Amino acid sequence: MPISPAEKTFPISDYNRAHRILVRVLILLMVVEWIVLLIDQRWLSAFLVTLIIATLISPFVFRKKLEMEIPAEFHITAVVFIFASFYLGEIREFYSWFWWWDIALHASAGLLMGIAGFLLVYLLNESKRVELYMTPGFISLFALIFAVSIGTFWEIFEFFMDQLFGFNMQKPMMGDPSGLTDTMWDMIVNAIGAFIISFTGWWYLKCKRTFFVRNWIRNFIERNPGMFNKG
Repeated sequence: MPISPAEKTFPISDYNRAHRILVRVLILLMVVEWIVLLIDQRWLSAFLVTLIIATLISPFVFRKKLEMEIPAEFHITAVVFIFASFYLGEIREFYSWFWWWDIALHASAGLLMGIAGFLLVYLLNESKRVELYMTPGFISLFALIFAVSIGTFWEIFEFFMDQLFGFNMQKPMMGDPSGLTDTMWDMIVNAIGAFIISFTGWWYLKCKRTFFVRNWIRNFIERNPGMFNKG
C-alpha cells in the first residue's frame, strides 16, 4: 500500500502498526462471519456485520477519497464500540446473557457521541477556513445535544426495524413486553454519558487544563494540516 503524505511526516509507530494488524485480522474474521450469516439467511446479523466491515475499512476510504488521515485512536475506539454493540451484543446475544450489557453500551454511546460532537465543533472552531469563534459553553452544549440526538435517532431506528421487519432490537423487560422501558433507560443512560463528557469538556476548556479529547484533536490537526490552513 502506498505511503500517504501523512505517514511520511508521521512515521508508523508500533501502536499504528498494531492497529493495522488488528484491523486486517478483524476484517478477515468479519468477512467469514458475513458469508456464514448469508448462508444461514440471518439478514439482520449480516447487515450489522456489514456495518462493522464498513467501520473497519473507513480509514482507507477517507485516506484515498477525501485525503483525510484518521488517527488510530479514533478508529480503534469506534471499532471496539461497534464490535461490542453489533457483533457481541446483537449477533452473539450478549444483551441476553448479561443484563447490564445494553446499559453499558448505551452509556458508552453517550460518551462517544459526546466526544464526536465535541470534536466536530472544536475542529470547526480551530479551522482557519471558518471565521468562527465558539465559547467553551457552546462547544459543550453542542456536544450534549449532538449525542442525545444521535441516541434518539437510534431508538427510532430500532422501533421501525421492529415494527416493519419483526426484529427484536427493542429488548422487552420484565413487566413491559412492549420494550418502552428498555427504550427509556437507553435514552436516559445515553444522556447521562453525554452530559458527563460535555461537562468534563467544558470544565477543562474553561480552566485551560489538559483534556484527552484535545489531545485527539491535536493529533487529527497534525495529520491533516491542509484542512486547517487558509487556501
